[in-house]
Amino acid sequence: MAKLQKSIDKRNALIKATIGLVNNNGFHATPMSKIAKMANVSPATIYLYFENKQDLVNKTYIEVKTNYTTYAFNTYDPSTSVQSGFETIWKRIAQFKLKECEHAMFLAQCDNSPMIDEPSRQAGIKHLQPLLDLWERGKKEGIIKPISDYLLYAYAINPLSFLMMAQKRDAFQLNETHIEAAYQAAWDSIKKTH
Repeated sequence: MAKLQKSIDKRNALIKATIGLVNNNGFHATPMSKIAKMANVSPATIYLYFENKQDLVNKTYIEVKTNYTTYAFNTYDPSTSVQSGFETIWKRIAQFKLKECEHAMFLAQCDNSPMIDEPSRQAGIKHLQPLLDLWERGKKEGIIKPISDYLLYAYAINPLSFLMMAQKRDAFQLNETHIEAAYQAAWDSIKKTH
């Protein structure tokens, strides 16, 4: 049992090191040797868990995306109204991005660059299914604008990454009032006006 835990700890250390180094240096300026050093393992150890750097980053991405979406949908009840469901999910996403800043930054980097391969990207999108289903229901009920999910995500969810980065730079502190205003702006941007 202790050996298994040690193995899990090493893999987790490699994932944590990858997130930290990619956030600070970018994908290309993060060699495997640096990841191994930061994780406190020998470079050869990495290859016990991952095929190569691309595999390490892809698997880190999927793991972080899974944690993110699990958190986002944890209190969501699909039987609530579209607006109420969206508010629940949106506020959980906001909490995650502000509390788990390193993880959220890593996801933002991965989503805005070609460093993740397409199968991993598609696997990441699948994790967002409850939100996509909610939007689909909202479109059918005439509550949400009948536009592409990419546009809905760009206007309703992506601004949170901008706010998170502003907070990280100490340019702007998000308080409850700001979060309410940001949520209202997100909802206003996707709701259909009759």
